[in-house]
Amino acid sequence: MKHKLLLMMLALVVSSSFAQAQSVSGTVKDAETSEPLPGASIQIKGTSRGATADLNGEFKLSANSGDVLVFSFIGYADKEISYNGQTNITVSLDLDISQLSEVVVVGYGTSTKKELTGATAKVNAQEIEERNVPRVDQALQGAVAGVNISTNSGAPGGSANINIRGISTNGDSGPLVIVDGIIYDSEGLNALNPADIESVNVLKDGTAGIYGVRAANGVIIIETKKGKKNTKPRLSLSGYYGVQRTAKTLDLLNATEYAVLKNEAFAANNQTVPFNNTNLGEGTDWQDKVFNDAPIQNYNISVSGGTEKTTYNIGGSYFGQEGIVGGDKALFERYNARVNFVTEILPKLKLTNVLLYTNEYSKSLPQGSIGSVLYNAANAYPTEPIKTDGRFSYLLNVSDVINPFAQIENTYNDSYVNKLVGKQELEYEISDHFTANARVGYNYAVVDYKEFGPLAWYGAGKAQNTAANADLDPTTVQIGDEVGGVTLERGARVTESKSSYLDYLVEGFLNYKKTFGSNHTVKSTAGFSFNEVSGSQVSGTGYGVPNNDVAFADLSLVTGIGNGYLNNTNSFQYLDRLNSIFLRGEYDYEKKYLFSGLIRRDGSTKFGSNNRFGYFGSLSAAWVISDEDFFDIEAIDFAKLRVSQGWTGNDQIQPYAYRASLNGEGQYVFDDVIVSGVALGRVPNPNLAWESTLQTNIGLDLTLFKNFDLATNYFIKTTTGLLFAPPQSATVGTGGAGTEPSFKNAGEVVNKGFELDLDYAFKPSKDFSFSVNYNFTYLQNEVTKVPGGVDFVPGTGFSVGGNVVTRLEQGFPIGYFIGYETDGIWQTAEEIASSPISQPGAQPGDFKYVDQNGDNEISFGDNSDRTMIGSPIPDFTMGLNVNANYKGIDLTANVTAVVGNEIIRNYERQQPYANQLAYNLNRWTGPGSTNEYPRLTTGLTTNTNFSDFYVEDGSYVRVRNIQIGYNFPQSIAEKMGMTKFRVYIGSVNPFTFTRYMGYDPDVGSSDPLSNGVDLGRYPQAKSLMGGFNIQF
Repeated sequence: MKHKLLLMMLALVVSSSFAQAQSVSGTVKDAETSEPLPGASIQIKGTSRGATADLNGEFKLSANSGDVLVFSFIGYADKEISYNGQTNITVSLDLDISQLSEVVVVGYGTSTKKELTGATAKVNAQEIEERNVPRVDQALQGAVAGVNISTNSGAPGGSANINIRGISTNGDSGPLVIVDGIIYDSEGLNALNPADIESVNVLKDGTAGIYGVRAANGVIIIETKKGKKNTKPRLSLSGYYGVQRTAKTLDLLNATEYAVLKNEAFAANNQTVPFNNTNLGEGTDWQDKVFNDAPIQNYNISVSGGTEKTTYNIGGSYFGQEGIVGGDKALFERYNARVNFVTEILPKLKLTNVLLYTNEYSKSLPQGSIGSVLYNAANAYPTEPIKTDGRFSYLLNVSDVINPFAQIENTYNDSYVNKLVGKQELEYEISDHFTANARVGYNYAVVDYKEFGPLAWYGAGKAQNTAANADLDPTTVQIGDEVGGVTLERGARVTESKSSYLDYLVEGFLNYKKTFGSNHTVKSTAGFSFNEVSGSQVSGTGYGVPNNDVAFADLSLVTGIGNGYLNNTNSFQYLDRLNSIFLRGEYDYEKKYLFSGLIRRDGSTKFGSNNRFGYFGSLSAAWVISDEDFFDIEAIDFAKLRVSQGWTGNDQIQPYAYRASLNGEGQYVFDDVIVSGVALGRVPNPNLAWESTLQTNIGLDLTLFKNFDLATNYFIKTTTGLLFAPPQSATVGTGGAGTEPSFKNAGEVVNKGFELDLDYAFKPSKDFSFSVNYNFTYLQNEVTKVPGGVDFVPGTGFSVGGNVVTRLEQGFPIGYFIGYETDGIWQTAEEIASSPISQPGAQPGDFKYVDQNGDNEISFGDNSDRTMIGSPIPDFTMGLNVNANYKGIDLTANVTAVVGNEIIRNYERQQPYANQLAYNLNRWTGPGSTNEYPRLTTGLTTNTNFSDFYVEDGSYVRVRNIQIGYNFPQSIAEKMGMTKFRVYIGSVNPFTFTRYMGYDPDVGSSDPLSNGVDLGRYPQAKSLMGGFNIQF
């Protein structure tokens, strides 16, 4: 018995000795060039143990017999090798054409495209840099299915709108943006340098629920560039310089055409014609003078590298852009500095430091509204010169249109932004299967703004005048008896403000990963998050700037009287907090059946005490059909079916919206003295809660013929509890001037659609490669419920004091256009008299409107004959991205298409002397002359009512970017002391194909009820540039 026991113990010792880890070394190479791949990752499958290849591509680690070694490198296909005691292994990796092993960043972790169960998309650094755009979000235009980017303004520093899978709210519909784990305001993306970005990952479906109450509009995760292990220091320089100009001007009347048509319009109203001589030539082309060529430039420098324990990437950049309107009166400059430093401070303990500093300076001109520079240029009449007797002309015949050059000269504003974004994160490898992370992130910004309003005279009767006369004497204001009934001068004005914002984040999470046997893999993440956002602003306005000179524009120098009569000050503060815990679990069997589930609990101070906490989550699954034994289709290399459903929230609402406020304003009489006071501004609503979105997604991923990838998604996205402030019943009580209704949760919106992504990559030889991406999105948007007690929520108006033309209404898309439908032109008085439909005031040459309610009468006093005549939401969008490389010559082209949306042409001023678009040359002049364009007259007509005549097809195809570059051969670059030398020429927005008559068919708005309304939008410029990329 003792002998048997000794033999058993000896057997255990021997088997244990054989199970001990053995040392293995080797080299990782490029399969095509045999060049080493420094920084390649070698991982023991199912554990966190591994190594990194050094500068020569060599590695060394310990492994047990039977372990599976996974070799990976960015841009290459993973390779798995079973370890059976070899002491040296040489591994060659192939370029990853199918991209199935590409790493995708998801919430609090990473995955691969093959293992994903949700709908995600990724744009890499090369794709971003090749587009030469000033903002990161602009690089997503046409690059990702389901993501639509529309432009608020093409001015320097102008912002864009990001909509992922439609507009699901009547408020802020932008996604949550995460930069290196730090929460980032999408409005602040101007601060990021696109050249610093390593990747942009987009979470589109319910799996974004890991971010809970802020994820209803999708999540964008941005990773900045990092150093690589075991690589020599590398200095990189890049830059470009270009010239911008407008891609289009409006087709307006010249002086002769203007005179002829104005005479006709005045005569039609039995008025004296204004021009005895109509042969006036071309006259003044206001647009040609307002638009100018402007420079754009960008320069970057970075140093990166790493050892076995430390990596670093340090960089700086400058970006500068002047406006194609106003030159240096509209500019944007940005300086960036960045540090990304990762080091192993103790065995298994890693510290990550990220610091991003931005300094911005900008100037802007009035834009995108009635009274903007381009609005004035479009309506200024061509018979007036820019200057008369050395001064700017007054354009006296149009009351609310001023000389745009005088407007530019009198516009002074400066904005300075200093922003620091940072993160310190510790990662500790507890064991082969557990890692723990703790991070602190912060986003701090200080904004200084100054605006100077000089005394200006634009002509008699102009509302924009700030002076009393052409001599620039100050205007006066009469103050009541409470200060002695004095008359005060209102001199030149200065407004200054200082705002500060701090967003800080504390998070901790634990990741677990283990493979049981060889088939079962379990992963999980559990953690907490605390986020606090605070802000404050102090602002002041003062009158009486000395000498009417911008050099003296300082609040400390103004001479106006304070106490709110002329000079005044304002301030505000706010504070929001969000506490969260979350848990995610993942399981896969043989990498063939994949399951994932998550839950998150959020508590937010933005909402009432009765609805401060909520739960969000998702379930998703995927089936890799191509791994089944029965699947035997030679053309299909990979096939995966995905399904997910998730519940997310939207908390984008102003602070303290659930509370009562004293923000009314009014005047009250005490002891026969009028004094200012406040009243209850808003009734509290302790039941106020976030908007909730339920999204279901079904997807299919395919790889065909090894180099053709296809991804499709069908989704239904339902958002309930929309945050509204609808008019309240008078039974609740009415407030004074300046009061506002209470917020409540009411309304429902449904977005559903289909997405298609096609990728094809082809590399027949080392000298030639070609790839193309095509993406397509079809979308339907419908409001399915509105707040109780209201039929619709009104939006923006048409022209000055015109009809409200956009709505949020049940059964229609958000922000749809409502107006009169036309059915041609009345040709004769007999036709009008014999028509069964009565149209008040109709005359030959007027629009013939459609009777919508069937009462045989066109009503202009109510909504009974108004109907849907358009929507700003496109039916589908497309993107085409092409890359080719032959013997060092590379070509890149990016094309986007937006189809099925409409735009309201709202920049035409309906005044007798305002200039007009050239389509008026085709006006009705008598029976049979036209059935499209109405007659001209200065008299009152119904033709100025908002109708489909003012709605245009906003579809367009735009070539976003074309770039041709040349990489000098390595031998030539090395002779110049470089490892890489590339030069290129390119053009941004060189071609746009559209039937829209306005400056730019890309007409977006952050307000869904103002979307697609063009008031003379500052257009996006087209530019021609040359640039370089150098590495040492």
